[in-house]
Amino acid sequence: MEFPSAASSPSIYKLVDTYKKAAATAASVTAYAVLARGMARELLPPDLCAAVRWGASLVRGHLEPRPAERRTVVVKRMEGCTINCVKFNSLYDDVSEYLATRIDPQSMRRLCLSGTGARKVMSMDSGDSMTDVFEGVQFTWTSVSGEGHRGPESLELTFDAQHTGMALGRYVPSITAAVEQVRRRDRALKIFMNEGLSWSGISHDHPATFDTLAMDPLTKQAVIADLDRFLKRKEYYRRIGKAWKRGYLLYGPPGTGKSSLVAAVANYLRFNLYDLDLSEVGYNAALQKLLIGMPNRSILVIEDIDCCFSATSREDDKERKTLPRANYGHGDDDSEDRSNTVRCISITLSGLLNFIDGLWSTSGKERVIIFTTNYKDRLDPALLRPGRMDMHIYMGYCGWEAFRTLARNYFVVDDHSLFPEIQELLAEVEVTPAEVSEMLLRNEDADVALLGLVEFLTAKKQGEKDSVKA
Repeated sequence: MEFPSAASSPSIYKLVDTYKKAAATAASVTAYAVLARGMARELLPPDLCAAVRWGASLVRGHLEPRPAERRTVVVKRMEGCTINCVKFNSLYDDVSEYLATRIDPQSMRRLCLSGTGARKVMSMDSGDSMTDVFEGVQFTWTSVSGEGHRGPESLELTFDAQHTGMALGRYVPSITAAVEQVRRRDRALKIFMNEGLSWSGISHDHPATFDTLAMDPLTKQAVIADLDRFLKRKEYYRRIGKAWKRGYLLYGPPGTGKSSLVAAVANYLRFNLYDLDLSEVGYNAALQKLLIGMPNRSILVIEDIDCCFSATSREDDKERKTLPRANYGHGDDDSEDRSNTVRCISITLSGLLNFIDGLWSTSGKERVIIFTTNYKDRLDPALLRPGRMDMHIYMGYCGWEAFRTLARNYFVVDDHSLFPEIQELLAEVEVTPAEVSEMLLRNEDADVALLGLVEFLTAKKQGEKDSVKA
């Protein structure tokens, strides 16, 4: 293939000619510039030359971008000290824990490693820096040693001045929130019981979670969403002038998973449980002291609330107070409700309600109150009023989705040849999750256990038919 020559192609000829003219022009301009500089040095006075240079630098300063102004925030390890004590800065600990999760060992020149057992914690050595990115903005942390190089005494945060509002208003608070979330997730939980005027705690290792909880999926998601919203609304509760608390009433037949739901809520929030036995509380003032002694971020649980206060409890308060205390608990032997009611008769419903949403309800923050009952219709309407029990959660009989959760828990299966028959039986038979769990626990072989459940449900269905005929 032959390429056309410049002479035979007018367009190429014009392009070459234009290039030659441009090169000649550029050379002429360069020569004139050199000549002009030389003549300026020879002909112009030094003062005028200096003025020209100053003007040129001023123009360049306006045209060229200025280096960004920087800000530095110092987080000291110690806030101050006195003769007898040293006050440590909790924010320093928060930042240290946060940066330990953000350090890239591959990018660090020196790295400090500490910890016990299998748990190892990384940190910067004195003088080293690392970069953290938040909402697309770079923030630089530097570890600064104290006097005599005794180790890092402060952490310095450096950023562009234009991001000062973000740094102090969102970035630093996000560090505290992230660390608190990790601490809450990792801390060991306890369950406390009231003994006299104080609480006594033991480890709470109940394994229930929302993933393993056998309950209606829509109800489960509604509870999770409500808990998440509650945790995020600190400023909202403060703005509207209400105590930062949330109340839940769990009701339904025995064996439907109310206690398991309480444990799942505690594990989800990472809040300690305070199981209040009202029969052990002598009087309202004692109840007041117990509830005030509960810390923030805790769950108050009162089980079987119907056994303590009947639907006429407030009307009976005045009458009961006139009875000698020696007569309490000696009602008719054939009245279970009566005996259950009077066993904690020294505590009035009004006294309890005053702590739920009265003035005393503001004595703590971020608290959850849970009542459980098998008989919602026996409760005093005052307990059911909105603002006291914010969410009423029905814990019903075992449905199909609840059963599938139990099958996954016990046998790690999502399908089985007996599932269609079980689904049909569950739609016709009222059986609690506790009863289903008992049948599944009887054998580790899924085939044997599920067959036993089918036989149990079939017998229960037949029994219900017989009772209807009778």
